[in-house]
Amino acid sequence: MVSQLHDLYVRLRYSRGSGSWRKMLTWRSYFILAIGLGFLVTFYRAYTPPTRPWPTHPVEDTEFDVPDRNVDWAARADAVKRAFAHAYHGYETYAFPQDELLPLTNTTEMKFNGWGVTAFDSLDTMIILGFDEEFRRALELVKTTKFERKMDEYAPFFETVIRYLGGLMSAYALSKEPILLEKADELARVLSPVFNSSTGFPYYAVNPISGATLGPDYGILAEIASFQLEYTAIAQASKKKEYWEKVARVNTLLATGNLTSTGGMFPTRWSLRTGQVQSQELSVGAAADSAHEYTLKQYLLTGRTDKANLELYLKFTTFVINNLLYLSPTRHMLYVTDLRLTHGAPSGVFEHLSCFLPGLLALGAHQLPLDNLPSLGIDYLGLAADLSPTDRDGYALLSKYNLKKLHMWAAKGLTESCYLTYADQPSGLCPDEVLLVPGGTPWMEVMEKWRMHGGRGPIPGLGKKEPVVIPLSEPDSEYKKHAEMDYWMRDASYKLRPETVESLYFLWRTTGERRWREYAWRIFESIEKHTKTESGYASVRIEGNGDVVKVDEMPSFFLAETIKYLYLAFQDHDPFDLDKWVFNTEAHPLPVFKWTPEEKSLFGIP
Repeated sequence: MVSQLHDLYVRLRYSRGSGSWRKMLTWRSYFILAIGLGFLVTFYRAYTPPTRPWPTHPVEDTEFDVPDRNVDWAARADAVKRAFAHAYHGYETYAFPQDELLPLTNTTEMKFNGWGVTAFDSLDTMIILGFDEEFRRALELVKTTKFERKMDEYAPFFETVIRYLGGLMSAYALSKEPILLEKADELARVLSPVFNSSTGFPYYAVNPISGATLGPDYGILAEIASFQLEYTAIAQASKKKEYWEKVARVNTLLATGNLTSTGGMFPTRWSLRTGQVQSQELSVGAAADSAHEYTLKQYLLTGRTDKANLELYLKFTTFVINNLLYLSPTRHMLYVTDLRLTHGAPSGVFEHLSCFLPGLLALGAHQLPLDNLPSLGIDYLGLAADLSPTDRDGYALLSKYNLKKLHMWAAKGLTESCYLTYADQPSGLCPDEVLLVPGGTPWMEVMEKWRMHGGRGPIPGLGKKEPVVIPLSEPDSEYKKHAEMDYWMRDASYKLRPETVESLYFLWRTTGERRWREYAWRIFESIEKHTKTESGYASVRIEGNGDVVKVDEMPSFFLAETIKYLYLAFQDHDPFDLDKWVFNTEAHPLPVFKWTPEEKSLFGIP
């Protein structure tokens, strides 16, 4: 009943087009809506405490920081190193050289090709954390690995690139071990038949022996547009133009695609046959995240020479800020959701995977002169020339703000909300997806009211929000908790994911505000308390009573990303200058290019 009412409500609340909502209302819809409104009023009166009314304007949204206190951050970093040692040694003992450890049964899983993905994915983490002996042992595996599969088996391109190729290139950049570049070149070569579509977009998977490809004639955005950093890095390091050309071809398809109907933002599905968009679904979540991420990072990695990707980043962030950011009705949580333009309504789903976005926004605000785009030769309003009048109005709206500040405000508000989904749970671990209650307001709608009143008072969506704590012994505590939190748990599992700690790291690095690394420490404490096993760390399922139940898996990204970002967040002197390094979507740091005249000539760099 609640989900039906939610779907009907959001369709009515957010349906685009003059008069379109009236056409949706039949006598049956009126009846359901009337019953539903009565139900909702009764529900919220029953479960919303009288001291917490549903205000229509932001309250208590102010910037803040944690109190200054003496914290031994070196000791906290050492605690993370011990966690890595525990997890990796468990993998070495029970799973090496297979892909991943199953930490409850101490068995293995061949999840990504059977080449030892945990070892490859952890190479640079070992270097950064100082695990020299473990790195040397893993290097022996790298030397002897044959990138082969049975004739009826295929290597998934996206996962193989970000974990294996990204891990090799990052470890090479950090250690200069020649074998790492040699194996990276070998891997990129056997994967390259994946680009043999009529457009050059990569297929889903390839057999590395025969070159046979697997997949439909369409591609999911994240899977066809998240290889550019890795292939550009191998092109620059190996001086092989064929890798560069594969990146350039896909970048051209993305930059010249018809995005008028999607407001300049990449949709989640593209045709491998025509090179054009195939859906009206817009998201920063599972189907799209890293492709959006790579627009900014490709620009930065190439020494700021790839202006087309910079423009794509600006188009993407402008659409998101105008259309996908909302404030929840009670707590004023700033969240990002997805949108299907054919429905005209946001889903209200807030994914943990989307929590990479605030870190990306903070990185962009830190690295780009967003308040002076003409200095980069960018005409901001001109980016909307081929868009609809409504979308052009969105650019005009954002041009009234200092864009650097606006992006950073969005980054702070979103990161606070991502952390809050951890802090709200008794375990301190977040659900993988939540569904926001109806009644959210577009962030820019509230921001405009704030601006029109002279920008006085707290910035909408920012500021400290206390976790919701309701004793689970209370009658109907679950209903009360959800009403107070502003969301329901849609996928109540914590999968050791990195996205929130990734953003906490970037917010700490770009703002210097202590709260972000303090939040990261609280998350690490919860990981230690609830996910640790005798041989590693396990994903968990969050029960209705707040208890957690361990799940028999330890993804390689826990060691490649989650542990790495936690460790770096606790470093007072971070070894990675954001002007000189770019992290791929699997947290593998790659050095920013300094093009030589010979390289510029080879790759056609202006």
